Amino acid sequence: MACDDSHLQNGAVSGHCINDSLGDDELRAVLSRLGNDKDKEVFGLVCKRWLSIQSTERKKLCARAGPHMLGRIAARFTRLHELDISQSVSRSFYPGVTDSDLSVIATAFSCLRILNLQNCKGITDNGLAAIGSSLCSLQSLDVSYCRKITDKGLSAVAEGCRDLRTLHLSGCRFVSDALMKALSKNCHNVEELGLQGCTNITNSGLFFLVEGCRRIKHLDLNKCTNIDDIGISSVSEACSSTLRTLKLLDCFKVGDGSILSLANYCKNLETLIIGGCRNISDESMKSLAASCNHSLWKLRMDWCLHITDSSLDCIISKCRKLEVLDIGCCEEVTDAAFQQLGSENFMLGMKVLKVSNCPKITVEGVKKLLKSCEYLEYLDVRSCPLITKAGCEEAGIQFPESCKINFTGSLAEPDVLV
Repeated sequence: MACDDSHLQNGAVSGHCINDSLGDDELRAVLSRLGNDKDKEVFGLVCKRWLSIQSTERKKLCARAGPHMLGRIAARFTRLHELDISQSVSRSFYPGVTDSDLSVIATAFSCLRILNLQNCKGITDNGLAAIGSSLCSLQSLDVSYCRKITDKGLSAVAEGCRDLRTLHLSGCRFVSDALMKALSKNCHNVEELGLQGCTNITNSGLFFLVEGCRRIKHLDLNKCTNIDDIGISSVSEACSSTLRTLKLLDCFKVGDGSILSLANYCKNLETLIIGGCRNISDESMKSLAASCNHSLWKLRMDWCLHITDSSLDCIISKCRKLEVLDIGCCEEVTDAAFQQLGSENFMLGMKVLKVSNCPKITVEGVKKLLKSCEYLEYLDVRSCPLITKAGCEEAGIQFPESCKINFTGSLAEPDVLV
């Protein structure tokens, strides 16, 4: 039994106390061997000394703290590696996270590696400058939807945090090509970059970025409407050996040139989001399927209106690792796209499939799919006039027990589609 001063009063405890036998290093070793967070919290309830050790050894903390509480947190948890003070989209506490809070974080959490500030709408470039000047070991920063920040503050982070690996900037509308230059110059280890909705990023910005950042694995350019094939081609060529995820949702200027470049250089691409890229055609997608047949597992190509049975049949037959496929609103696709399916020797690991708003796909197409997709977990057939619940029952279709079928739109879509 451990004991603190309160246990020793009036001779309440006799014999040896564990705190007399174990030093701090031994107690830290015990704490490090505890398997889950709950056990670690119980460790801190034993006595004040154990609580102090548990606090100083804690590496991760999620808090909703105002300016006064942050100082107390910093004094207690001195070795934090990860701090999450992001705010809710719908409701933020008053006064919320401010630049003065970031100054406290910058000076008090010297070991910080990961900082999440998502939706902290009150912070400005001044707060980011404090982060850049003090947290030189920072590796991951999320300032998505912090709408007041600009290139100036983020460039200060890039200059001061040169080991930055992950940066999320979704919804930061003032970010431009100038930041891409700063990242390229200072942060050569960037692996994950989220730029969704940063509409001021252009082809030039991407060109600047990959001059110095050639280790990018995950790049989110969703809704970056000022980029086209020239910019994407520069990324695929520079990051050919590392790129695994590329998101281009609603990048309407992107076309076959981007897909052909990916096919030529990025043989290990795993995730491709091209929903809303209406200039992409069958020929480029066939090339991609042939090049990434051993790696591609998630493909979202809804509203690619020029896609037909020809390329879809190629994708299904070659990309045997494909688990997530969205061809919603590809109105030219018919049951013929699934002609490879149905044989005993042709099995897919497909788990999520969306064919919503595909008016030419019928119940027979669904039947073929199910024969080769025994692991299917989610099937979306909304607004397919030739596929109804009654029609499937009449055809005797047996869906996998764990599969959710979306006939009417009442079921939530899986997060994996985002």
